[in-house]
Amino acid sequence: MKEQILAVQRMQDYIESNLAREIGLSDLAHTSLFSPWYSYRLFREHTGLTPSEYIRKLRLSRAAEMLRERKAKVIDIAFDLGFSNVDTFTRAFFREFGINPSDYARNPCPIPLFIPYGVKYRELRKEPMDMTNLQTIFVKPILKPERLCIIKRGIRAEDYFPYCQEVSCDVWGVLTSMPSLCGEPVCMWLPTKYKKPNTSTYVQGVEVETDYAGPIPEGYDVIKLPQAEYLLFQGQSFPEEDYCEAILAVRHAMEQYDPTPTGYCWDDENPRIQLEPRGERGYIELRAVRRLKG
Repeated sequence: MKEQILAVQRMQDYIESNLAREIGLSDLAHTSLFSPWYSYRLFREHTGLTPSEYIRKLRLSRAAEMLRERKAKVIDIAFDLGFSNVDTFTRAFFREFGINPSDYARNPCPIPLFIPYGVKYRELRKEPMDMTNLQTIFVKPILKPERLCIIKRGIRAEDYFPYCQEVSCDVWGVLTSMPSLCGEPVCMWLPTKYKKPNTSTYVQGVEVETDYAGPIPEGYDVIKLPQAEYLLFQGQSFPEEDYCEAILAVRHAMEQYDPTPTGYCWDDENPRIQLEPRGERGYIELRAVRRLKG
């Protein structure tokens, strides 16, 4: 992998670890091992943001998460995340999300949280993968209840990266800001009956109760999903840079798995579900099954 990519990743990691303190271009240059001017240029080229824009967005999104969980007062959050005073924080929060932080704390609504995607992971997916040492994959049945799913449709996407190109990665930030039955957003491959004409098979969404009465972000749809049994496939924990291999290992196991000896067959009438790849828990996908008759 190019040293420039790794340099930007080091800067992103430094920002994440030092978000509460003042971060200057000299700090990032020291971390990247390049000059301040070249560090700035690299960062903007590979993230699409200047370092100060990136830091501001990340701080405000962390603040929103803290406000949503009601863990601290506005004034405490402002100072904990490096803002000079409450007024500066409030103005920045409003410009970013269109709502005052105190109002958001009282009534959290869907907002576009900033998700700091690591630049090295975009490059890793382009590199050849070695599948000679496959992981152990854990499989267990789960029952998902009847639920609504608030989704953002793409155009033609069949998988994650084409979907992001069609709708942008900001969708995940909006979904992350919303309460979820399973505690996090989901990605899904929709069966035909849930698709609209000229829309994607792959979507991202958030599962909510059937009586959900909260706001629906503009441009999102709501589908109703029935109670269904699933097999959950979970890989071993993995270093974040090995996420491509982790996904491939789980998908290889799913393709080889035959559910019939356990009394099930695949149920392609329900969406296949993907959770966010997180190294500490392993990669997870869920595929619907139904019981064999007789």
